[in-house]
Amino acid sequence: MNVMIIDGVKAVISYDPEIEMFRGEFVGLNGGADFYATNVESLKHEGEISLRVFLAACRERDIEPHRHFSGKFMLRLDPATHEAAIAAAQAAGQSLNQWVEETIRRAVDAYTYSRRDVTARPNQ
Repeated sequence: MNVMIIDGVKAVISYDPEIEMFRGEFVGLNGGADFYATNVESLKHEGEISLRVFLAACRERDIEPHRHFSGKFMLRLDPATHEAAIAAAQAAGQSLNQWVEETIRRAVDAYTYSRRDVTARPNQ
């Protein structure tokens, strides 16, 4: 999966081989907004339209368009992974929460960096 940023909003991009089209779905919104096209330039254009329509509908209904994240989420692990994470956190001199936050941040940064050249190209 790739990420495209349209007017400051991230959209996850995938390819649907059954219909031979790219599909974009915005993330971080208080509702669903997706878009389809056969090439990247058209996908960006369709994304701009989809986002504009979504934001207009939110304004008409007096709905906040962007989700707010609390910074909290529940995580379920198998006991062996939980134990190993505790050991890794202690070895790093951190609480489990600090270690998990840092580990997730590093993974997100690595993903973002590895995709930077793909998502930063305008009009492709």
